Amino acid sequence: MQMPPASSAATAESATREVTMEVTGAAAVLQPGRTLRPRAAKTQKMVPSVTKTEQGDEPDKNTLEEEEEHRMKTPKPRRATVLRNNKKAALKRNTKVTCPGSDEDFTLLKTKRQSKGTGPRNRKAPVDGAESLDEQPPKKKRKRASKAEPVYVIPEVETKETTFRGRLGYACLNTILRNRKPADEAVFCSRTCRIDTIKKNGIEWAKDLGRRNIEDMLKIIQWNEENNIRFMRLSSNMFPFASHELYGYSLDYCAPVLAQVGALANKYGHRLTVHPGQFTQLGSPRDSVIKAGIRELEYHAQMLNLMGIGPDGVMIIHGGGVYGDKEAALARIRKTVKEDLPKDVRDRLVLENDELCYNAADLLPICEELDIPLVFDYHHDVLYPSPDLTPSDIITRTNMIFARRGIKPKQHLSEPREGAVTVMERRAHADRCQRLPEALPDDMDLMIEAKDKEQAVLHLYRLYNLQPVIHSSLRPPADTHSKETKGRKSRRKTLSDKDPTEGDRALDADTDALGTGFSIEGDDEYD
Repeated sequence: MQMPPASSAATAESATREVTMEVTGAAAVLQPGRTLRPRAAKTQKMVPSVTKTEQGDEPDKNTLEEEEEHRMKTPKPRRATVLRNNKKAALKRNTKVTCPGSDEDFTLLKTKRQSKGTGPRNRKAPVDGAESLDEQPPKKKRKRASKAEPVYVIPEVETKETTFRGRLGYACLNTILRNRKPADEAVFCSRTCRIDTIKKNGIEWAKDLGRRNIEDMLKIIQWNEENNIRFMRLSSNMFPFASHELYGYSLDYCAPVLAQVGALANKYGHRLTVHPGQFTQLGSPRDSVIKAGIRELEYHAQMLNLMGIGPDGVMIIHGGGVYGDKEAALARIRKTVKEDLPKDVRDRLVLENDELCYNAADLLPICEELDIPLVFDYHHDVLYPSPDLTPSDIITRTNMIFARRGIKPKQHLSEPREGAVTVMERRAHADRCQRLPEALPDDMDLMIEAKDKEQAVLHLYRLYNLQPVIHSSLRPPADTHSKETKGRKSRRKTLSDKDPTEGDRALDADTDALGTGFSIEGDDEYD
C-alpha cells in the first residue's frame, strides 16, 4: 500500500498560513486606523486519498475506512459562529474611520437599535465625549390657537324694583375664565392634588400649585372689576394641604404674590372672604378633629393677613355636628373659641346658621356672648327656621354685633332648584337666584351661592338694574336642571312622594349623619 508523503500536509499548512498573513496585512494597509485581529487559519479540508492496488483499479477498503474515521474525529470549522460574534463585538466598540477630505480621525459611537417606545426608560444616556448621529432635536410643542367664543342667545328678563344698593358676590370660581379654550389658558384657583402625589413629587409640587392658584386671582379680580363685581369668596383649596398635620406648610414662600393680590383688591375696593370646609368643627368630642379645625382656620387667617385684607375679610364656619347632644356641642364650641383660638383667628371668625343642625336661634346666644357676628343664610332659614324669630329680628340682632366689631354686615342667598320636594333636593342650590329677599337691608354685602357663580350675579344685576352689564360676559342659563346636590349624599332615604311622613325621618337621618361630621353642603358653597 502506498501512503501520501508526510511532507505534503506540512507544506500545504505553511502555504495557508502565509496567504492568511498576507491578507491580514493587506487589510491593515487598506484600512488604516482600524485594529483587526488576524483570522484563525482555515482548517484544511481533508480529502480522502484513494490509491489503487497494484493488482487492479479497485481502491483499498482499509484506507478508505481509516480516512473516513479520521474525518469524523476532526472538529468542524466554526467560521460562521465566529463571524457573528465578531459583528456583535464590533457593535459594542468604538471604531475609528477616516473622514473624507480630512487628515483627522473622529469617533463614531455605534449603539444598538433602541427598543420600542419613547419614554425615559427606553432612552439610553450617551457616552461622554460622543454624540449619536440618530439624535434629533426635541420637537417644539405647538400652541393651540384660542377658540373664538360662539355667539350666545341671551334671553330677556323682566325687571324688578328694589332699594338694595349693596355689593353682590360669588364663591371661588369664575365660569367664563375657567372654561377658556385651549385648556392651558383656563384661569382658576382650585388646583389641588392628593397625598400620594405629594409623596411621589414632594411638597414643593403642592406649593407650586398654590403659587399658580394665587397668581390667577390677579386675573379674576381684574375681570370682576371690569364687570362691576366687587365681592368674592376665595377658594379654600388655594394652597393644597397647607393645614395638614404632616404635610402642612407656611405661606411665607408666596408672601409677595399674596401681597399683590391684596393690594389689587384694596385698590378697587373689593371685599374678599373665606369659608373653611365643612370638616372645620370646633364642637367635636374628638380633640384631633378640633385641632385639625384650628389648623385650617390658622391657614386661612395667614392667607388673609399676608394679603393685607382688613377686618371685612371674615372666615365663615358652621356650628358643625350635634353628636347626639346639641347643648354639649355648643359648650365645646364656646370653650374652643374662648380658650384655644389665636387672636388673629378669633378676630376674623363668624358663624353661619345651617339647614340641619344649628338654626339662627341656636347660634345667636353664643354669638352675642362671645361677640362673634352671625352670617344669616336665607335658604338655610327656610329649611330650618328659628321659632319665634323672623329674618328681620335675626338680622337686627346680628347687625349690632357687626357694628360693635367694625365689620360690614354680610348675608348669604341661595334658592332650591325648581321642582325640588324632598329635604335633600331642597338643599341643592339652584343655578341662579330669581329674586332678592324682602328683609334685605339696603347697604350690606350679599353672597350669592349658586351654581352659575358670576352669571348668577350678572343675572340679578339685569333683574334689578343694579349695575351695568357687559353683554359679551353673559351666558344663557342651562336648559335642564338637576334636583340633586353635588355634595356628599346621606346614606338614608329622603322624603318619598308617596309618604310625606318620610320627610321628618329624613331630617333626623341627616342630623345623625352630621353628628359624625359628614358634609352638610353642596360644592358651590366652598369651591
